[in-house]
Amino acid sequence: MIIGHIDFLNVLPFSYGYAHAVQDLQIVRGVPTFLNAELKAGRIDLSNISSIEYARQSDELLILPKICVRADDDVTSIILVSRKPIENLRGDKIILTSKSATAQRLLKIILHESYDAAPEYVTRAVAVENPVDEDATAALLIGDDALQIYLHRPKNFYVYDVGKEWKKLTGRQMVYALWAVRKKIAAEEPALLQATYEKILRAFEFGIEHKADAINSVLSTKPFTFDELEKYLGGVIKWNLTAEALEALKIYYRKAAALKLIDAEPALEFANV
Repeated sequence: MIIGHIDFLNVLPFSYGYAHAVQDLQIVRGVPTFLNAELKAGRIDLSNISSIEYARQSDELLILPKICVRADDDVTSIILVSRKPIENLRGDKIILTSKSATAQRLLKIILHESYDAAPEYVTRAVAVENPVDEDATAALLIGDDALQIYLHRPKNFYVYDVGKEWKKLTGRQMVYALWAVRKKIAAEEPALLQATYEKILRAFEFGIEHKADAINSVLSTKPFTFDELEKYLGGVIKWNLTAEALEALKIYYRKAAALKLIDAEPALEFANV
């Protein structure tokens, strides 16, 4: 089975477990939009994916239980960087990072419902060194780039945590990523799926047990301190897919469908593992 892996810091326990505890998985790494497309094309069989992508591919996918990427309030790694206060955004141009899927739609919901804004959205690459291009008012960043700006805020910009804005709007947490498997693979290879799922859980458990080692393993290549990542991993980011998280996810899908950001609110179907 070919496994996709969004290699952001928010899944560092999985990354560390894959490297040190479960080394016999065939893994393809990439940003969310890349792996979303690879799963749709059938070039990978199972992956952590943007939660919105499940809605877009729900006819072909099943959710793996127990695991997700979520945050109860502030997420710190999905941010809007703006030249003006968020309440003053109207028809401004906003750049959406090309790495994102869930966050793009989440921001559109928030700006529409909370601020009655109808910006011009443009999707393209966003650089952490110059987060807002000269032709734009604001930009959406995700992942490690967003976390870097959140922790080390650039001068003369407003920085908004999109997770916090969602909590203000709905009173709910947010599920940013799910693990999903193609229905065809689940039907044809149930034993292989079960074995693979168990390895993914084992990798995660190993990563959590050795979280300090996992954090230390990336410090030389990331612009963060140990304490910053310790707070982020497990303090901010959580990985258990709870009943409350699923209810929050349904609200997100409902709002996305109402704005025609997805075709319809999907039913949540789970793999039998």
